[in-house]
Amino acid sequence: MSAIAPSRTPAVEAPAARPAYRVTPARVLRSEWAKLWSLRSTWITLSLALVFLVAFGLIAAFHFKSRLDSGRPIDRDLTSASALSLSLFGTNFAQLALGVLGVLVAAGEYSTGMIRSTLAAVPRRLPVLWSKATVYGVIALVVGTIGAFTVFLADSGILSGTRAAKTLSDTGVVRALLGAGLYLGLVAVIGVALGALLRSVAGGIAVLVASLMLVPGLISLLPDSWQSHISPYLPSHAGEAMFALQHDSTTLSPGVGLAVFLGWTALALAGAAVRLVRTDA
Repeated sequence: MSAIAPSRTPAVEAPAARPAYRVTPARVLRSEWAKLWSLRSTWITLSLALVFLVAFGLIAAFHFKSRLDSGRPIDRDLTSASALSLSLFGTNFAQLALGVLGVLVAAGEYSTGMIRSTLAAVPRRLPVLWSKATVYGVIALVVGTIGAFTVFLADSGILSGTRAAKTLSDTGVVRALLGAGLYLGLVAVIGVALGALLRSVAGGIAVLVASLMLVPGLISLLPDSWQSHISPYLPSHAGEAMFALQHDSTTLSPGVGLAVFLGWTALALAGAAVRLVRTDA
């Protein structure tokens, strides 16, 4: 009588355990940094902002110098111009480029649907908003500050020996140049907040342009008594106070202007945070 040997079942190897990845603020920041620089529009728009800031500042300085050399009358808007104000002439154009890119940074993910993958990787959501605003805001701050100092140094050489001449050693100049860079960085953060709040590229850009350019024009149509109480606290006017060299009773001081503009920035970020948490992507 033969015994049947029991069959042996081959051992099944347990699948290798996957390494556990934690979602940390540093990793979210690195992710947003990589996504930002992977876009061609980032390089193009940042370059345009730098070109606007430097080119318009140089054009303003050359125009002012040519008027002085030819003996022609100076435009009324330029009678009290200095090397600082002329060098920052392109700030209004640079802010649009940086603000629009900020809107694209946030709203672009909603238009492509990529935001679903982003929020699946970072379920708590808010770190995504903070990281986008921080990464792009710092980049815009650096670009704006480099552009402001570069064009001022160039304009100082162009206007040397004229009544508009200024140097870095003059009182308030360095503060104003740093204020201009900070203003552009905060405009970029507001752009990100508007993009996350409205989730529409067109809508975010429209609100940004209206806030910075159209609303001040509408306020100028109000009675003078109203303008004096409203106009200085508008985002664009409060921002201009951050890098203006001279102030009067109708404008805010640099510190108050910074506080007001930070308030507008915080308001935009708060609105974006509330919508991001309470509504689906």
